[in-house]
Amino acid sequence: MTETGDRVGLPCPSCAPGEETVHEVLRPGGQATVRCTDCDHTHKAEIPEEETIDLTIVVSQDGESFSTEMEVPAEGGVETGEEFVVDTEDALMQVRITGIELGPEHRVEDAAIASVETLWTRAVDNVSVDVTLHPKDGDADRTRSVRVNVPGDMEFVVGETVEFGDEEFTIEGLHIRDDAPEYRHEKLDHAGDMAYAKDLKRIYGRDESLTAWSAW
Repeated sequence: MTETGDRVGLPCPSCAPGEETVHEVLRPGGQATVRCTDCDHTHKAEIPEEETIDLTIVVSQDGESFSTEMEVPAEGGVETGEEFVVDTEDALMQVRITGIELGPEHRVEDAAIASVETLWTRAVDNVSVDVTLHPKDGDADRTRSVRVNVPGDMEFVVGETVEFGDEEFTIEGLHIRDDAPEYRHEKLDHAGDMAYAKDLKRIYGRDESLTAWSAW
């Protein structure tokens, strides 16, 4: 249902009778009172209700997943890699589409939303990233792995030194996830190369932590 403050596209009898402009809803109803944001003309108009469908969405986060349903516009399309906000019972979550299922064993890269049975997604607002750390002396036997929990839009840059609690390391390489938007390469290892945490499968770094050099 349209509410006060919503913005809708409608023809304006004052400045654009033959095309739609953005209008602000001042008073909803059968004949709503709206104001054109281009010329400030206020008038009455019938706002067509948007047709919606219920869509099943599977959200994956840190190795676990759950299913929810969301009401979405029936028109338009979706494709893998797109991000949107899922309104769950517990929280609002930013997710990225990783799979589009039209039916059993039938997955596609893009589709009309009305034909989609299930959207498979991954939470990207807060993510866990695996980090492989090797010691300064190059001793492979002392290579270790840690995991950092960070905001999805946090930037990691090759050549920079970062700290997470007791962990400190210099980034030497970034391994990009398969579902990430287009990057120059799957693995980035040149100084200044940057990727967002939500796009990373793994970080490779040189261990700078003091605890890493303890004999015990």
